[in-house]
Amino acid sequence: MATMTISKPEPAVSDTAPHVVREIFDALPPMPGLRAEVIEGKIILSPLGTPEHSWMASDLHDALLPLRRERGWKGAAGGVNVCIEGPRDSCQPDYVLSPPDCPRWGHLELLSSGILLAAEVVSPGSAHTDRDEKPRIYAKGTVPLYLLIAPIGDEPSVTVFSKPAKGAYTAMTRVTIGSPITLPEPVGFELDTSIFKG
Repeated sequence: MATMTISKPEPAVSDTAPHVVREIFDALPPMPGLRAEVIEGKIILSPLGTPEHSWMASDLHDALLPLRRERGWKGAAGGVNVCIEGPRDSCQPDYVLSPPDCPRWGHLELLSSGILLAAEVVSPGSAHTDRDEKPRIYAKGTVPLYLLIAPIGDEPSVTVFSKPAKGAYTAMTRVTIGSPITLPEPVGFELDTSIFKG
């Protein structure tokens, strides 16, 4: 008696179909009005901030202009993605400061280990991510300084996280908005946080 083996066909998978979160992220089409990021292995879509949110990032950009000119650094208020080395998460800080020769992931993203500072402006929808997740992510990527501008809440504040080691920042300084705060090396700048008052 003859036996016949029937094999179940394998599902068709395109060689170009994304297989991991980062590949899905890279395949996303442009989405006007939304910010797309990969945070701790999850794709996060969030609406762009209010005009006040953007103005604070622009005010930081303006405040750092003399330093950027003196040292030849580049700054961007939004629109620049940073690839976190290691997990390859992709964050889009509200502000990023880097040298002009900052290494890149592909041609669109700056590598985290090459930037000098990432800054986030907290909004009601981003409070958890900016306060709890971003410090871990930027420290994992060895971003030297993370500046957290928190204009919301009972006590609006500005916090500088510095000295990343083993996936965490080992130093932190917080002031109420209106007080000066030092951005330690490699930036080495005293920032007047009154620029963030409404």
